[in-house]
Amino acid sequence: MESIIIIIGIFILAFVSGMIGLGVAFSAIPFLGLFMDDLVHQVQPLSLLLNGVTALLSALGFAKSGFIEWKKAIYLSIITTLSAPVGAVLAHYISQDIIWVIYFFSVLYLAYRLFKPIKAVKEDKTNFKLAAILAVPISVLSGLLGVGPGFLLMPTLIICGFDPKRAAGINAFAVCPPSFSALLPHISTAHWNFTLTIALITVGAVASYLGARATSLYVPSKRIKQIFATLIVIVTAYKITTLFFK
Repeated sequence: MESIIIIIGIFILAFVSGMIGLGVAFSAIPFLGLFMDDLVHQVQPLSLLLNGVTALLSALGFAKSGFIEWKKAIYLSIITTLSAPVGAVLAHYISQDIIWVIYFFSVLYLAYRLFKPIKAVKEDKTNFKLAAILAVPISVLSGLLGVGPGFLLMPTLIICGFDPKRAAGINAFAVCPPSFSALLPHISTAHWNFTLTIALITVGAVASYLGARATSLYVPSKRIKQIFATLIVIVTAYKITTLFFK
């Protein structure tokens, strides 16, 4: 019965994350933590694997509707993959409490900017150079926190002038490589329930693809911004609560 609940839960979470071009890890970690006791050897490896798979299928869903600018997505994926490990090293020297507070106020500001109307710009007026520069500290911070860079990269692309659907497509592809590279150190020590893992990969892949297609075809760009802004505040507030009230 517990396995069925986990599978249904991941399907729902993957669908929502697929709608906004994210991997499922940001919501899968607290959800799986309700059923699995070992964060490092069970929850994190499984979440990273699901994150890479769901982000990839979400990217394919957006790509089918032509919402991925491939050169920019590939360029950002290289930046995120190379920068994220720096954050993992810094995590040994900086107080986690301070980092989480900074992160919390950062996402509050980004949420405010996402709810604030952003004037549409032509494709050649988007500020991709700024987004690429900001992707470096975003990836370092994500590596430090153990959170995928998509959470901050997605709103950054929108603020830099990208239509939310295109931002979601680019973001979905850009967060795939860091998910799989971050998984590698866990491979030798991870504790896998292979039957459950295969089931979760399958439902996660299907749900994230369907979520991306639903957004591509039916969800207005303005609504995507609002969904994302609300989600990042809720999840970040949850993380802050668990940090200070363990």
